[in-house]
Amino acid sequence: MSHRVLVTGAASGLGAALVERFAARGDRVLATDLSGADVALTTPPPDNSAVRWRALDVTSEDDWAKAAAWVESEWGGLDVLVNNAGVAGGGRVELCSLEDWQWLFDINLFGVVRGTRAFVPMMKRQGSGRVVNTASLAGLVHPPGMGSYNAVKAAVVAFSETMSHELAPYGVGCTAVCPSYFRTNLMSSLRGSDTDLEAHITRLVEKSPITADDIAAAVLDGIDRDLDLVVPDEPARAAYALKLADRPAYDAQMRATAARAKERDA
Repeated sequence: MSHRVLVTGAASGLGAALVERFAARGDRVLATDLSGADVALTTPPPDNSAVRWRALDVTSEDDWAKAAAWVESEWGGLDVLVNNAGVAGGGRVELCSLEDWQWLFDINLFGVVRGTRAFVPMMKRQGSGRVVNTASLAGLVHPPGMGSYNAVKAAVVAFSETMSHELAPYGVGCTAVCPSYFRTNLMSSLRGSDTDLEAHITRLVEKSPITADDIAAAVLDGIDRDLDLVVPDEPARAAYALKLADRPAYDAQMRATAARAKERDA
């Protein structure tokens, strides 16, 4: 059965991999991204008529309203909303400015909230649909030096869980996706002055054997299984399992990470 899907942050990374996977199985996809914000609706790419492209700034309620109006007019509804657009941030507390906190929350959390508010009324009316929110392992496991990123992704997880309960009576589901480090260009968006953290996280991303397509495959499987939480890769599952099963060992591991950062500062 073909689904009608909207993906934000679709121009690269996980968003692009999700668009490709949805389209490959026959779904109709509205791929949106901030890139080229002066461009309105374009014609489908010649190699894939199942995909339409639209500029969408997730911080703009007007952009969300126009996207919802287009979906209603062209498709008559939406089956899957993927709130995937996001940026990187973090840093030890004294090195992460309040402006950077606000920027991170406006995109990574309130972008999700705006998208959900724009499309949930449509899904409630049709009595079906699923909201999929790209969070992070950082929403479940909270390493030092990443206070702002951990907090915003934990908020996305909490919001998603709330929506899964709140929307269930209407036949609408909600899924939070919490991957660990995988190869993507997310680090190009990182803001902050904690250069030690930036170098450490960049190394973890670049050395990861996990690809965006690996995560996308797990996301689609989770959607098909109506999962509320998708922890899509083995490193993420192992880290989360340690926290749940042995909190003292988890805390010791996190504090050792902080101690190594202090040594590098010496």
